[in-house]
Amino acid sequence: MTKPVIGFIGLGLMGGNMVENLQKRGYQLNVMDLNKDAVATCVARGAKAVSSAKELAAASDIVMLCLTTSAVVEKLVYGDDGILAGIKEGSVLIDFGTSIPSSTRKIGADLAAKGAGMIDAPLGRTPAHAKDGLLNIMAAGDIDTFNKVKPVLDDQGENVFHLGELGAGHTTKLINNFMGMTTVCAMSQAFAVAKLAGVDRQQLFDIMSAGPSNSPFMKFCKNYAVDGVSDLGFSIANANKDLGYFLKMVEDLGTESKIAEGSSANLQAAFDAGLGNGNVPEIFDYFVKLAK
Repeated sequence: MTKPVIGFIGLGLMGGNMVENLQKRGYQLNVMDLNKDAVATCVARGAKAVSSAKELAAASDIVMLCLTTSAVVEKLVYGDDGILAGIKEGSVLIDFGTSIPSSTRKIGADLAAKGAGMIDAPLGRTPAHAKDGLLNIMAAGDIDTFNKVKPVLDDQGENVFHLGELGAGHTTKLINNFMGMTTVCAMSQAFAVAKLAGVDRQQLFDIMSAGPSNSPFMKFCKNYAVDGVSDLGFSIANANKDLGYFLKMVEDLGTESKIAEGSSANLQAAFDAGLGNGNVPEIFDYFVKLAK
């Protein structure tokens, strides 16, 4: 598939930069977003604005989603003017967001009934990488469908992985985020306990980072807890959502994760305390304020 027409829904910081990269590489784009300024920016570079997901799907060979939640994805797929109502036989839907695997597989089955394919392809790296086509892409789905869209994914990612059957990408991303966000919660609380106990936090970092606990996540936590610099660009609200999705996935698998339940409870409490827009290491402030 060479230079297919692409429909893109979700023009936030990541999605908007992905569209810019695709436009620079000569793709024709149909775009849709609630943010009219974001749409106008893409249109000024040659994209076409559409008014419904049905219209976008009918006019596109590949439909790409970069959205916030599974609920939003399902609304756009199943609405009266949704993707499922307009998608063409032979088209492919790619979900770049972080979604619940069981929801992804359900959507894939319903698309297959209309002769369309689906790839779940959650992302790694930053919006800056998206603008340059250097993302890490964790793709999954039928191998023939994957190979059909891989040239486009290669234009968006420096590293494009195929992880297996549909849903494996979202599963892998949720496991990855469970590990990362649980680590940040634990390290942030370690620094908070040090502050409350009167232990020098820089010295604590020096000691911990000299051993096997050292990691980029530790440095992000230290940067905020010691230096007041919040430079891990992932919000408490997003981490809270992803841990909730991880717990739903674990439940669907017939098991449980007490570790994830603890991290999720802390993230939810920090969110309820008004810290949702802060980057995840800022949960340090919540842990400090827990002291009576």
